[in-house]
Amino acid sequence: MARYKVGDHVSWNSEAGRVRGRIIKVHERDFDYKGHTHRASVDDPQYEIRSDTTDHVAAHRGGVLRKLKS
Repeated sequence: MARYKVGDHVSWNSEAGRVRGRIIKVHERDFDYKGHTHRASVDDPQYEIRSDTTDHVAAHRGGVLRKLKS
């Protein structure tokens, strides 16, 4: 599975279609986000990504992300 770092430009699918954004944080331990505990580990991190168009922040596993050329 691909690994990403802060600043990487990625895209993912949402209900509204394909979204693009930049990774702002990498979680390698469980964390609380929007009232829910998200599971993360060194082997299976989760990423916080800020949307390019709306500034909305989402949390996703690497498997749903696709790296874009900046």
